[in-house]
Amino acid sequence: MKKLYYIVIFLISFGAFSQQNVFKGDPDRAFEVARELAFNNARKQAQDTLLLILTKYPDYHDIRDFLGSTYSWDGKYKKAKEAFEYVLKKDSNRLGTWEAAIKNELYSESPFSALKMANEALTHFPNNPELLYLKASAQEDTNEQNEALQTIEALLKAHPNHEKAQSFKTSLMDKLSLNTIGLRSSVEIYSEVFDPMQYYLFNYSRQTKYGSIHGKVNFNRRFASNGVQFEVDLYPKITKGLYAYLNVGVSGSSLFPDIRYGFELYKSLPKSFEASLGLRALKYAETTTIYTGSVGWYTGNDYWSFRTYITPGDSGASMSGTLNYRKYRSNSDNYFSVDAGMGFSPEIYRFEFEGNENDIINLKSQKLNLGYFFTSKNNKNAWGIRSGIVHQEMSFNPGSYLWIFDVGLSWNMKFR
Repeated sequence: MKKLYYIVIFLISFGAFSQQNVFKGDPDRAFEVARELAFNNARKQAQDTLLLILTKYPDYHDIRDFLGSTYSWDGKYKKAKEAFEYVLKKDSNRLGTWEAAIKNELYSESPFSALKMANEALTHFPNNPELLYLKASAQEDTNEQNEALQTIEALLKAHPNHEKAQSFKTSLMDKLSLNTIGLRSSVEIYSEVFDPMQYYLFNYSRQTKYGSIHGKVNFNRRFASNGVQFEVDLYPKITKGLYAYLNVGVSGSSLFPDIRYGFELYKSLPKSFEASLGLRALKYAETTTIYTGSVGWYTGNDYWSFRTYITPGDSGASMSGTLNYRKYRSNSDNYFSVDAGMGFSPEIYRFEFEGNENDIINLKSQKLNLGYFFTSKNNKNAWGIRSGIVHQEMSFNPGSYLWIFDVGLSWNMKFR
């Protein structure tokens, strides 16, 4: 019945208006018909009706204002701007028109124009919360994030319960927090032979316009001894859709390679795919080179990835692979993860190589890990908990296996 009603309105409106060069009739009734058409998938007919009414009533501002909105919905931003400017030139005290005009500039990716309009609108409506919110949006789009934060804070000072502004402030604070410090710890419990092994990591990172840089200190307690490793990771941006990973680490402990380094290129692909190729090198008594690559796929809030490591050796190449799944929630720091893999992975070094690199990297291994990661309400602090199980072949007794159970906790804090 509702659909039939709109069909009847459509026929009546065009029977009454379509043959007219100058509008004749009740403008209020015609405006009502045009609105019904616009909201029910007959936008072109609605616009024709609105234009016809304006031939007789050019200063019926509500009609021209609505016409501008329909143009903006259709992506005809220039026509929308002309309509809004006509109305505001005649009457600059129309708050709704200012808001629609500024949004139209933001939609058309003209943030500098939107910012100019917002400042002008605020001279007519000082401290209006919606105009301040739009001004902050324009400032963010012009890469003036600090100024956007100041605008939002001014808004919240006068209107502390403004939910959109609260959410916007959280987002801005997150973007402006370019520094991060973090701690991570984990313990591995073995089903036989070894005492529990402990792993600790302190990390400091900073985002720059060229990419991010991470300084890390690893401390391990294994085989009744302690060891420290220092690492630096770089993620330089090369061009749109292409970035790199660079790593170098040094240590004077037998628990770590004397030197490790790595390089990898990441490329965005169509259909939300990403691929990478690179290598890792570990120098103990000898240098072991490991080639690696990955394929990732984003689909909605889900992320799938597969990574493999290939290590050439005297007896042939050894291989390992890990399949990872993440279910994201509000942002990239809030997710649940599962990963399963087979083969020895150089990500964690559970054994002292002592010149047995070729034997160790060929060990058979299977693993399963679960993780849950979440943040505070303002995204300033992030926590994580992960637990896993590994079925690992023993290096000193090939063909025999042990179980490794591990649990880990992590914490990161962002700051400006």
